[in-house]
Amino acid sequence: MPRQVHLFDRPARFIAGTVGQPGDRTFYLQASGSGRTVSVALEKVQVALLADRLDELLGEVQRRLGVRTAEEISGDDNEPLDAPVEEEFRVGAMGLAWDGDAQLVVVEAQAAGDEPADESTILEDVEEGPDVLRVRISAAEARAFVERARRVVSAGRPPCPLCGLPLDAAGHICPRQNGYRRGGGAAES
Repeated sequence: MPRQVHLFDRPARFIAGTVGQPGDRTFYLQASGSGRTVSVALEKVQVALLADRLDELLGEVQRRLGVRTAEEISGDDNEPLDAPVEEEFRVGAMGLAWDGDAQLVVVEAQAAGDEPADESTILEDVEEGPDVLRVRISAAEARAFVERARRVVSAGRPPCPLCGLPLDAAGHICPRQNGYRRGGGAAES
């Protein structure tokens, strides 16, 4: 089956966001523009890694090529995901690149499949393979994405001060306290 490429060249909006309450959130990448919106689901750790790698890419582009990447975008985008949020696919692999001719960052999220990701299809225009969301954004837009993604990831449950695992409202079984529930309960069996 031919792959579907959801291409957004300089979209009106490219963000990471969530649906649900902390501890039960689903994370999404969402691109909007030209009257269409595409949302793809991914894991919290994938959002955090994408933000980190984008930050590293922008730093490298600035060091090696002298391209300014710290320009401000007018206002922070703190709005929720555009509704309705309809998952096109779940992300299995991602790729990043710098298009030096266009001076744009290319972000690609590839659908998960039954087989491990074929790295030769990431950021490539091939006929067959998993569906992809491919977004081309400016360095300033990438920087704004990084900042929002980091806010979204950190907006979850606070970490336990002893072990770093997320705290639940009902309590937390902390391995550093030999399995005793923080907040006064006994160990669960």
